Amino acid sequence: MIPVSEPFLGQSEIDNVLECVRSGWVSSSGSFLQRFEQQWADYCGRQFGVAVCNGTAALQLAVLALNLHPGDEIILPTFTIISCANAIVYSGATPVLVDSDPITWCMDVDQVRARITPKTKAIMPVHIYGHPVNMDPVLDIAEKNGLAIIEDAAEAHGAEYASKRSGATHWIRCGSFGEMSCFSFYANKLITTGEGGMILTDDASLAEKLRSLSNLCFQPARRFYHEAFGFNYRLTNLQAALGLSQVQRMEEIIQKKRMIAASYSERLKEIEGLQLPYEKSWARSVYWMYGIVLQDSIAMNAAEFADELRNRGIETRPFFLGMHEQPVLQSHGLFLGEKYPVAERLGRRGLYLPSGLGLKEEQINFVCDSIRDVLS
Repeated sequence: MIPVSEPFLGQSEIDNVLECVRSGWVSSSGSFLQRFEQQWADYCGRQFGVAVCNGTAALQLAVLALNLHPGDEIILPTFTIISCANAIVYSGATPVLVDSDPITWCMDVDQVRARITPKTKAIMPVHIYGHPVNMDPVLDIAEKNGLAIIEDAAEAHGAEYASKRSGATHWIRCGSFGEMSCFSFYANKLITTGEGGMILTDDASLAEKLRSLSNLCFQPARRFYHEAFGFNYRLTNLQAALGLSQVQRMEEIIQKKRMIAASYSERLKEIEGLQLPYEKSWARSVYWMYGIVLQDSIAMNAAEFADELRNRGIETRPFFLGMHEQPVLQSHGLFLGEKYPVAERLGRRGLYLPSGLGLKEEQINFVCDSIRDVLS
């Protein structure tokens, strides 16, 4: 079976982990953790990094740090992982949805303006499958309405956006926008710590608050004295040791991802009935996962197509099911009767192919030949 994603870890990761183990600093403090936080913040153009146990925890803490109240609203795409909506619901606030752009699959920025109310407090743009959201309009909307931005960059390590807000075009890395940016370092991400995440910010007081929330709100001067509720969401020094060397070879990782995408696109472009990933002129995608969408001319849906590929030894993953169609959210009275046709179509007709850093050229050839065979 060709796996949908497989991390590519080398000798430098092994050396770092062994050094960490030998040092004895394997829990939630140590030099690897401090270096990982700072180097990832530096890479993304941020001042502060707060490492946590996973990307979901990063989103939850970022939302909590805004001090929202019941009834406050955060706008986000319906086409995303449920972690985004969970973080908002956990805080007592209300998620408000927009549909997807049919080309990039990211949030439809034009719909954001129409969803703003006096209760809106923040926007949560989510960079989908490695392609950035069109951020300039989002930043303009947030600035005009006094809204915070929590950027979900979990799938966009190293992706770049061409901003023109200053007049000239400046390429800016994803993870550098808004009040806070959230990352995941799950095993299928460009950088992995097995499980793990990080929140980036340029605000020193926010960084301090996030660090406290992730560490049970211990008091610096009196450890077991608590004035607020916190969480044990810490990342370990051992995990940071695994991630650190990957930060130092990000350009190699991105080049590999883009080569995989180019190989797929070259082989699949002649097959009728497929929508392939598209890179906007203002985006440099990292193609976290190489997604395809079956056109309506194809009789089968994505689930049936996935079954055919699985029978040939190829693992895939379905696209996200929109938040408005999630039973758990509907059971809480959210999004009842709401329709988002682009996201619904993506959820039914989209899947992503094996895209891990360990993927070999002959495996790409086999996947593409199998797709051609299934659709012929």
